[in-house]
Amino acid sequence: MLRIKDLERRSDMIRTTSALNPAGGHSFVRRVRPRTRKLTMQILRAQDYRRMPWKNGAGETTEIAVFPAGADISAFDWRISMATVSEDGLFSIFPGIDRTLSILDGEGMALDIDGKHKAMLTRDSAPLAFAADMPVEARLTAGPILDLNVMTRRGRFSHTVERHDIDADLQITPRQETCIVLPLGPATAVYHGKQYALSARDSIVLNDAATLRVAEQTGVFLIRIKQ
Repeated sequence: MLRIKDLERRSDMIRTTSALNPAGGHSFVRRVRPRTRKLTMQILRAQDYRRMPWKNGAGETTEIAVFPAGADISAFDWRISMATVSEDGLFSIFPGIDRTLSILDGEGMALDIDGKHKAMLTRDSAPLAFAADMPVEARLTAGPILDLNVMTRRGRFSHTVERHDIDADLQITPRQETCIVLPLGPATAVYHGKQYALSARDSIVLNDAATLRVAEQTGVFLIRIKQ
């Protein structure tokens, strides 16, 4: 089982400190040199994703990646997962969490968010962002669906989710952030001149530039997480 490692190491800022020299009245400055941010790419295989019950016990979720590594559903700073929704019902409440929901498979579902906002989600819909600490009721439109759920802890991390339908190359260029790329079909990740074969719903986690290459039209989700 693969678990995501800490890819959010930030370079230490150069700090200066000064102190009065009693003998000569001069000050000294100590400089702390920044650490180099390690550039990495990690492949997460769909067969190794962790499966666990929903927070409310009404279903099962498949965890793709979580930070900090090993955090449970009450202690994560960010989390990416998939879940099969097979019946109407209420979403789990996550205090202090922002979430974005997308449909990967199935006909879709209607959401009632906090009794104030209604939304219809389908495979063709743009990812929908909303607060995970508000009550949300879901109603399936025509049978079970598989969704993609991205969550970040408000005030610590933020995220965006992009859906791309590509038939060639997708260039991924992280901007001082961690990117997670989830292709819905077979693809090839090209990183520093080397090629890595990906099966459908494998994912890559990176903070360095890479290319995702496909042989036929495929849906791809690009998730950007910032601290």
